[in-house]
Amino acid sequence: MKIIIDNKIPYIKEALQRIADEVIYAPGKDFTPELVRDADALIVRTRTHCNRELLEGSRVKFIATATIGFDHIDTEYCKRAGIEWTNAPGCNSASVAQYIQSSLLVWKSVRNKRLDELAIGIIGVGNVGSKVAKVAQNFGMRVLLNDLPREEKEGKGNFSSLDKIAKECDIITFHVPLYKEGKYKTFHLADENFFRSLKRKPLIINTSRGEVIETDALLNALNSLAISDAIIDVWEHEPEINQELLDKIIIGTPHIAGYSADGKANATRMSLDAICNFFQIDGDYEIKAPVPAFPIIQAKSHEDAILQIYNPVEDSKRLKAHPELFETLRGDYPLRREEKAYTIKYKE
Repeated sequence: MKIIIDNKIPYIKEALQRIADEVIYAPGKDFTPELVRDADALIVRTRTHCNRELLEGSRVKFIATATIGFDHIDTEYCKRAGIEWTNAPGCNSASVAQYIQSSLLVWKSVRNKRLDELAIGIIGVGNVGSKVAKVAQNFGMRVLLNDLPREEKEGKGNFSSLDKIAKECDIITFHVPLYKEGKYKTFHLADENFFRSLKRKPLIINTSRGEVIETDALLNALNSLAISDAIIDVWEHEPEINQELLDKIIIGTPHIAGYSADGKANATRMSLDAICNFFQIDGDYEIKAPVPAFPIIQAKSHEDAILQIYNPVEDSKRLKAHPELFETLRGDYPLRREEKAYTIKYKE
């Protein structure tokens, strides 16, 4: 069996040697029809567009994307071509929740806020949004949830309208998949009309997909003070990001909210499991994230420990200094572990 794999997918080489006869590693943007023509399977990230142009005439039978999102896969073409595919739902949900948790603590400190006095609106309450809701509840915040697909299935009881969130929330964070059309369209969900409807000059956070927020509308909202701040990890037209927006926001990062080593290991494991299941291979492998260099944290408080474990300001400084290195900063992202990897000792 021959597998082509994105060379930025970690913790996979030893495991793949056990299940494939031939493995080729390539940058995600460099997958070509010639490269994949005689491959049986692909393991990709969001940078590889799996569509007719790439796949027609190949012998590819299976695609695993080591990501939650799958808008880079032309699912209709794959269905017609008889190509099965899978994503990795929930793989990095704890990582994104960690990013939100630390970002809120940074914002609270810089803007002198009390989180337990604020209301947060969470738009999209799947694997990620549900964990972000727990983070907000632990901070003592009032939490409003918006999720149209879930509301249709479960009833209105636990959910709020976008209009209610726009009127009542001090923070609004997006955790929706990107749907460009259809009943649950999320493309430019936050547009000029959305920003005009805001009443409390909220902090806007986006860790979902860049196209969920209309860039010009967000800039106008910042310039007109319709919103107070923005924390942006995902961008329209990545990796060519908007310099003016980057300069104006409090935290701007290169699409790495879900890039904890734990989340990456989960995605790698899920992708390999899917390939083994599809090709009926007995996979004998173990995928583990590396141990942190300093696994013991000495902290004054839990909030102090959270920011010692991960502080997004460093990622933001690197991107703001060198936005032209967006892909490099993302592709060569340093080891980041989640709280469960550490022992926290509190100073007296």
